Amino acid sequence: MIKRPNTKAQRAKRHARVRGKISGTAERPRLSVFRSENHIYAQIIDDVAQNTLCSASTVEKGFEGTGGNIEAAAKVGKTLAERALAKGIEEVVFDRGGNIYHGRVKALADGAREGGLKF
Repeated sequence: MIKRPNTKAQRAKRHARVRGKISGTAERPRLSVFRSENHIYAQIIDDVAQNTLCSASTVEKGFEGTGGNIEAAAKVGKTLAERALAKGIEEVVFDRGGNIYHGRVKALADGAREGGLKF
């Protein structure tokens, strides 16, 4: 019998390992990315105060287009950067959520950089 690897457990393990090393502060909050099969979500979090400062995703009412592709991820990154800059946040720590830095996660990061965030 062929045993398939549990990819969800592997991602959770990578995410826990990364979260042990990075955390967001008020001066430099954490940009957290969650990627599902059909959508992508990003939020900027202050881990010290334990609150979300701003967020963006493909399931919002004003979002146009499909949520599961690279173009949509780039739009979410730009939207998040605009909202962060409006709140005075310029520098963040990037948390890829245990996902590989490739495809939609990379597109979101590039969109956020284009929007003016530094990380």
